Amino acid sequence: MKNNTYCIIMAGGIGSRFWPVSTSHKPKQFLDILGVGKSLLRLTYERLSHICPTENFFVVTNNQYENIVLEQIPEFSSAQVLKEPLRRNTAPCIAYGVHEIRKQNQNANIIVAPSDHLIVNETEFLSVINTGLDIVQNNNVLLTLGIKPSRPDTGYGYIQTGDVSFQHNHHTANIVKTFTEKPDCNLAKFFVDSGEFYWNSGIFLWSVDSISHAFEKHLKVVFDLFEFQLSNKECLNIDEIYAKCPNISIDFGVMEKADNVHVLQTDFGWSDLGTWGALYDNIDKDSKNNALIGGDIYMYDGNDNMISVPARKIAVVDNLHGYIIVDSDDILLICKKENEQKIRQYVHDVKLQKGDTFI
Repeated sequence: MKNNTYCIIMAGGIGSRFWPVSTSHKPKQFLDILGVGKSLLRLTYERLSHICPTENFFVVTNNQYENIVLEQIPEFSSAQVLKEPLRRNTAPCIAYGVHEIRKQNQNANIIVAPSDHLIVNETEFLSVINTGLDIVQNNNVLLTLGIKPSRPDTGYGYIQTGDVSFQHNHHTANIVKTFTEKPDCNLAKFFVDSGEFYWNSGIFLWSVDSISHAFEKHLKVVFDLFEFQLSNKECLNIDEIYAKCPNISIDFGVMEKADNVHVLQTDFGWSDLGTWGALYDNIDKDSKNNALIGGDIYMYDGNDNMISVPARKIAVVDNLHGYIIVDSDDILLICKKENEQKIRQYVHDVKLQKGDTFI
């Protein structure tokens, strides 16, 4: 089965909520956000390379990031970097990857993974992925990984589980009843308390046939754009295709409409690392709950801070409590953790005054 296993890594986002270290010139997926000496993209590839042969990977990213991808994953050829001329959300991104895989292998089973997620228990993660591949190889299903929620988080999408559909390798999959995007606090608490809901990880598994048929049925405009090229064996004019593609997510365009969607229950220590607060929640801290990344950081009488500075820098922080402090050389961000939702506003204001140089 391994030779039929393919992987699409989605790496086209900007990661603006991780500003100022994440910018449009080098977004968070290409950065060592965790302070471990490797970018999130590199960690994603290494994790999945235990299951998928190197030659069966595709990275879908904006065309300006091709060189960064090849620098960070030199094992790849340039043909494995699928360059998007425009940002059109996840449905066209995935359709692009599926299109390339269909040209190579009509029997392919596909893993779709974001490039910027944290996975704590990689052994359990790989076990879940192998189980999912077994399921999609033998059944016409669209499979998503649901994360057991640890708190009523309003920043995640939720999946409501129905009847059990598969039990395999000590893992359970259920029919999906509903998808809900980023509920308010009260609804999120109800979801968690009910025990019926899982966080939507944005990690998918399916056969090339299953997802192709789903695109044809539920998002035909995107399917037809790629199918025309495939059937006519013409050179792919990706600029023209993307200009005609709608800006739409795979969840809204396909998953919420299909009747063969199942969710595999998982709990392998996961975060989408969408914000500095999410990073703070998921990394080691000192005795006073300070999360410190990068250079030599000297803390005095401070607690509950998220601090990231360049590796070569010395930082001295005295008597601060509950702050985000991020130094990217050109830009210094200092704000209360409780105000991190304002970071997008900060980015907007800096762009208005300074242009795109620092964004």
